Amino acid sequence: MDGLLSAVQQYISTETLVTLTALSMVFFVGSLIAIPFILVRLPTDFFDTRVPRRWMEDHHPVLRLLGHIVKNVIGAIFLFVGFLMLFLPGQGILTMLIGVTMLDFPGKRKMEAKMIGQPAVLSTINNMRQKFGQPPLTIAPKP
Repeated sequence: MDGLLSAVQQYISTETLVTLTALSMVFFVGSLIAIPFILVRLPTDFFDTRVPRRWMEDHHPVLRLLGHIVKNVIGAIFLFVGFLMLFLPGQGILTMLIGVTMLDFPGKRKMEAKMIGQPAVLSTINNMRQKFGQPPLTIAPKP
């Protein structure tokens, strides 16, 4: 083990390793708190591609544009942190899913439906929602 640590320290400083370890712990604890908080509050038909999503539709165009920019930046951060959590402790797939839902790009709804339609992902989310007394998520039936 000492040999591995000294080999890694040749390329990465001790300060960087400590920083990465601290970030890993923060991401892990943050994901344990944020992911259930977000997933439990989603409407049951949020991932149903048959239901249109309207976000900030009744707001001033400038405010709506700023809201979309902020939402996309936060979504990109969640997506990046979720990707990191694939290699570090944390709920990487669920964090990436939340990041994708916050981003705006063509074909996003189909991608979300495909991700959420995976039996392991859907059952995990629905089990979490059930623990908090929320109904399960519904998705559009496959054509």
